[in-house]
Amino acid sequence: MTQSRSIERTGPLLEFGVLGPVQILLDGRPAPLGGSGVRSLLALLVLDANQVVAFDQIVDALWGEDPPDTARTIVHGYVSKLRRILGTAGGPASILTRPPGYLLQVEPDQVDLHRARTLIAQASGRPAAERAELLRAALRLWRGPVLVDAPLATGLPDLDELRLVAVEERVCADLELGKHAEVVGELRRLVEEHPSRERLLSLLMLAQYRSARRIDALVSYRRFQRYASEELGVDPGPELRQLHEQVLRDDPALRLPGTGAHRPLSYGTVIPAQLPPASSSFAGRDVELSWMDGLLHAGPGGEGAITLAGLIGPPGIGKSALALTWSHRTAGAFPDGQLFAALRGFDSAQPPTSPAEVLTQFLLALGVPAEAIPLDTDERAALYRSVLAERRVLVLLDDARDSEQVRPLLPAGTGSLVLVTSRRRLDGLVARGGARLLTLDTLSSEAAIRLLDTSGGHQRRGEEIEALRTLARLCGHLPLALRIAAARLAASPQWTVQDLVAELADEQHRLRALDLEDADTSVRGAFDVSYRALHPDLAETFRVLGVHQGPTVTPYLVAALCRTDLVTARRRLRELAGAHLITETRADRFVIHDLLRLHARELAETELTAEQRAELGNRLLDHYLVVADHAHRLIRPPRDSYRPDLPADPGETPVIATADQALRWFDAEWPGLVAAVRFGAAKGLHRRAWQLALCLRSYLYLRGLAADWADLFRLGLASAQAVGDRAGEALMLRGLGNAAELVGGYTEALRNYERAHQIARELGELALQATAEDNLGGIHTELRRYEQAHTHLGRALALYRTLGDQQGEAVALNNLGVLDQDQGRYDSAFDNYQRALGLHRAGGNDEDAARALANLCWVSRQLKRYDEAEGYAREGLRLAQKHGMAYVEAMLHHQLGELYLDQGRKQPARFELGLALDVYRRMRSPYAADTEQLLARLAV
Repeated sequence: MTQSRSIERTGPLLEFGVLGPVQILLDGRPAPLGGSGVRSLLALLVLDANQVVAFDQIVDALWGEDPPDTARTIVHGYVSKLRRILGTAGGPASILTRPPGYLLQVEPDQVDLHRARTLIAQASGRPAAERAELLRAALRLWRGPVLVDAPLATGLPDLDELRLVAVEERVCADLELGKHAEVVGELRRLVEEHPSRERLLSLLMLAQYRSARRIDALVSYRRFQRYASEELGVDPGPELRQLHEQVLRDDPALRLPGTGAHRPLSYGTVIPAQLPPASSSFAGRDVELSWMDGLLHAGPGGEGAITLAGLIGPPGIGKSALALTWSHRTAGAFPDGQLFAALRGFDSAQPPTSPAEVLTQFLLALGVPAEAIPLDTDERAALYRSVLAERRVLVLLDDARDSEQVRPLLPAGTGSLVLVTSRRRLDGLVARGGARLLTLDTLSSEAAIRLLDTSGGHQRRGEEIEALRTLARLCGHLPLALRIAAARLAASPQWTVQDLVAELADEQHRLRALDLEDADTSVRGAFDVSYRALHPDLAETFRVLGVHQGPTVTPYLVAALCRTDLVTARRRLRELAGAHLITETRADRFVIHDLLRLHARELAETELTAEQRAELGNRLLDHYLVVADHAHRLIRPPRDSYRPDLPADPGETPVIATADQALRWFDAEWPGLVAAVRFGAAKGLHRRAWQLALCLRSYLYLRGLAADWADLFRLGLASAQAVGDRAGEALMLRGLGNAAELVGGYTEALRNYERAHQIARELGELALQATAEDNLGGIHTELRRYEQAHTHLGRALALYRTLGDQQGEAVALNNLGVLDQDQGRYDSAFDNYQRALGLHRAGGNDEDAARALANLCWVSRQLKRYDEAEGYAREGLRLAQKHGMAYVEAMLHHQLGELYLDQGRKQPARFELGLALDVYRRMRSPYAADTEQLLARLAV
C-alpha cells in the first residue's frame, strides 16, 4: 500500500476507474452513477484529476458543437450527483468549483490510470523479471474497452496506446527471460489486431526465431511487407528490414544471451563534477523545485525510481537556470558524480551536438581511457551503460533538439537520474523511456519582482514597487527578459525603473530594448533561434501571426491567413506548440506570449512586403467579418437591411448554428475582434473596419461592454468618414449614442442621435430614420423632454409599421411605455409593455422580450401588483441569463431588490441589489449610485 493510500479515513475506501467502463468503487463495490452524461463528466474530471476542467471544455466534450440550451443546468445536476456519491465516502476526494470550471481533488493513487502510469514508469530500467511483474500489474488495471459507457466528443486521451506500449515492454521483458515460446501466440493475435505496428511484428519475429521457427518469422515479415506496400504505400522501416536480414543470415546476435552473473566494468575512481555554475540571482520556481525534489524522493534506488525527467518550455523561460539551480542543490544525492552536456539543439552558430560526441565526453569523464572507447556509436553507448550500471550519477542534458538526440545517452539502471531541458516536447521519451516532463510557464508577478530585485544588484522597494510590477508585466514575466531588464538597470544607475518602463511601453521597440550582446542575452535572439529552426511552412505560419494582434488564434483563422485547409492549419499550430512558440490552452485555441507576438510582428514587418502584409490584413478582417456577421444575426437579428461587403470565397469557418454558440464564439474571440477593428482603422482598411465594428453591436449590448463599445464605434466612425460612407457614418453615430446612453451620457447620446437622424433623412433611408426617431424619443424621455419624446416615438412607430418591422414596432412601444410611466400613466405604460412583449415573443426575440419583462416588473410595482412583478422579473432573469445579457440581468436584479424593499423584505433585497451593483460598477452605469444608496439605507 502506497503512502497516499495510508491516510486515515472515516468512510469507505474510494477508487476511481477509467481503464474500462467508468466507475467509482466504494470498498470495492461500484457506486450507481446513472446515465452516460454523469459517467462522461466523471471521466473528464478523473482524466484531469487535480486540475481544473473548464466548463466550456465540459460542454464541448459532452455535446460537441450542438449543446442544449440547458447545458449549464444539466452539468450542475451531474456535479451534484457526483458530489453526493463522494460525500458518502467521507474521504479526501471531492469536486470543487474552481473558475472557469470544476476540479476533482483526489489522492492520485485512488485513480487506476495514475496507478497504471506509475507502474509503467517504475518498470523502466529494472531487471527483466521485475520489469515484467510491474508491467503485468499495470495491465491488470485495464478492465475492458476504455470509457465504453462514457461517450466524449472531445478530450479523450489515447489510453489504448498506453496499454499497447505496456504490453510491448512486458513482452520484451519476457523475451529477455527466455519465454519466447510462451509469447508467440499472444504476439500473433496482437499483430492481427494491429497490423501496422512494426514493433509488435519485430517482437513476433524474434520470438518465432528463438522458438526454432525461422521460416514462420520470414513469412510474418513478407506478409507485413505486402500489407505495407498494398494498403499503406510504404516500405517496412529500417529496424524491421535489419531484423529481416539478421533472420536470413542467422545472426548470432538474435540468440538469447547467457544468464551468467553480470560484472559491471570499472575504470579508475574518477568522480565527474561537470555542472556549470548556477545563477546567483535565481528567484521563484518554488512549485517547480518541489516537483523536482519529488523525483529525488521517489528516485534512485527507491520505490517508483525515476531515471528520466525533462524541463520543457519556450525560449527564455528559464529551463537551464532551474535545472542548474536544482542540480547544484541536490548534487550530494549523486555520490558518483554529475555529468553535463550542452546538446546545442537550437544553437544558431553551431550544429547540434551528436550523441557520439557526448558519449566520448562522458566516457572520458568517467575514467575510461581514450584507447578503450569504441569507434561504433552503438558500442560506445553500450559501454557507457555498462560503466554506469551500479553508479549513482546525475546526467544533465541541456537544450536537446528532440528525443532521438537524448535516447543514446540514457543509462540502463535505476541508480542514475537524467535531467533534460528542451524547447520541444519530448513525447518520445515519455512513451519509450517513462520520462516525467514539467512544462515551465512564466513567473508569477511576485517572483518576477524578486528576480528584478536580486538581479539588479540592490533592492528597489517602496515607491518603485508598482513600477517594478509594471516592468515585470512588460517583460511578460519571462525570466530572460527580466534578467536583461535588471542588467540594464544595474549597468545604468542613473536610470530609474520608470525610465525603463517608459522605453518598454513602446511595443514597436520593446524587443530592441531587451537586447544585449548575443543570443544568450537577447530575447529577440533567443526567439529567433527557435524560429530559424522551423520548417518553412511553420515559419510562414508563425510569421503571418504577426499580422494578427489578438492574444489567441484558431485553426480557422490560420487557414484563412495562410490560404490552406483546416487540417493543415491545425497541424501547423500544434507543431508550433510543440516548439513552444505558442501554447494550446484548450482544443483548437492557441495563445501566443506577448513578447513572442511582438517577435512575430517584427518578422512580418521585415520578411514580408507591404503588399503581402496588406493582403494578410484583408484576409484577417474578411475572416472575422464573415463569422461575426453570421454570429451577430443569430444573437439579435438586426432591423436594418444593411449587409457588409463579404468576400465571395470566405474559406472554412466555424460551425455556429445557435445564439448560444454565437455568444461563445464572441466570448472566445473578443480580444482578437477588438484588435482587428483597431488594426483595420490603423492600416487604412476602413470599410472592413467600420463594418466589423457594426457586427459587434449585439454582443456589446448583451454583455454591457460600454467602454469597448465607445472605443470601437469611434474608430468605426472615423473609418466610415474616411471612405465617405454616409450610411456607415449614421450607423456608427447611432452606436456611439447607444454607448453614451448606457453610462448616463445623455447629452452626448442626444448629439450623436441627432447627427445620425440628419444623415438618415438626407439619404432617404426609412429604416435608418425609424431607428433614429426611436433613439431620439428614448433619449428625450431620459432628459425629461416629454413632448419631444412623444413626437419622435410617434414617428418611429409609424415608420416601423410602414416598413412592416414588428420588432422595431415593439421597441418603439416599449419606449412609449417608459415615457408613459415617467409621466405617471401606469396603466397605459403597462399596456404598451404588454403589446411590446407579445410582438417580441411572436418574433422569437428573447433578448428584447427580457427588457420588456423588466419594464413590466417595474410598472407592476408602481401598480402594487407585487406577485405579478416578481413573476415578470423571474421570467426576464431566465431569458437574460440564457442569453448572457449582463446589463438586462442587472436591471432585473435591481427591480427585484426594490420590489423586496417595497415589501419590507430586507435580506433578499440586499442580495438582489448587491448582484445588480456588481454589474453596474463594471459597466460604469449611472444606476450604480442609486443602488449604492439603497444598500446604504439597508445597512442602517
